[in-house]
Amino acid sequence: MSKFFFKGRIEKKQKHESFGYNTKRTTKLGSKAHPLSLSVQTNERKEQLETRLNEHGLFATIEVNAEQPENIQALDVLLKTPKTTTLEKTPNRNDPCSCGSQQKYKKCCGK
Repeated sequence: MSKFFFKGRIEKKQKHESFGYNTKRTTKLGSKAHPLSLSVQTNERKEQLETRLNEHGLFATIEVNAEQPENIQALDVLLKTPKTTTLEKTPNRNDPCSCGSQQKYKKCCGK
């Protein structure tokens, strides 16, 4: 008999519960369910932000109020997330040299 049926348990424990998988997490900020809340002073600035949001596929509620200062910090944080950097592969010793000398890298530029 399996250990999951011990003491009368009929159904076995679901795997995501035992590994701490969070099933009640919040959705991403900037989506339809949780739009960004931005405030600007003019309608022209609102149109600029709407085009910027459409380019990146984000959703926001934009409030136009000339008395309050502009607040688009949440949008800036989402757009300035760091990107993954990839470096070019350095040639191996026996690869042809990249300078075009028709020699091996170890005898030309890899000294």
